[in-house]
Amino acid sequence: MKRFIETIKNIWKIDELREKILLTLGLLLIYRLGSNVVLPGIDPESLGNLQAQAEGGPLGLLNAFTGGAFAKASILALGIMPYISASIVIQLLGMAVPSIQKMQKEGESGRRKINQITRFLTIAITAAQAPGYIANLINQGVGFTTSQSMFWVMAVTVLVAGTIFAMWLGERITDKGIGNGISLLIMVGIIASLPQ
Repeated sequence: MKRFIETIKNIWKIDELREKILLTLGLLLIYRLGSNVVLPGIDPESLGNLQAQAEGGPLGLLNAFTGGAFAKASILALGIMPYISASIVIQLLGMAVPSIQKMQKEGESGRRKINQITRFLTIAITAAQAPGYIANLINQGVGFTTSQSMFWVMAVTVLVAGTIFAMWLGERITDKGIGNGISLLIMVGIIASLPQ
């Protein structure tokens, strides 16, 4: 234990490493705060049924990965999962589509192109998942403070923007922080739901 504490002290003395750790912790804090912001147009008092639905089964798993944002009807309710889905689709397409195979072999420029395709695919997947999430909210009897048609437009836009924001946070952590940002966002979400 004493060696562990000494190692932490030594890490903290290195300016660049300390800045990366603080940046990573700050971005993770922003992600967790965003997970508690309810979608505009929802009455937060009416979320009881949604939280009961998200206690078990596949929705409970999704809720765990998003750190409880799914059950709170948060702006980050879909979390980073559409990005994970898009990454898996691109990996599978890499085995079947010759042009993607070629990009995978091009090195850094190919990786940039694949990352760009993954981002656009993430937006498409989120835009397809958001209406399903909103329909689930309506089926659970969640109350609205605006008209339902206005809520649909706002909620789809905010959910897509929330996923893009989560993806951006993950990429910033990867580029300027410590570790794989997407994996850290998932880990923080799971840790946040552990007490339950």
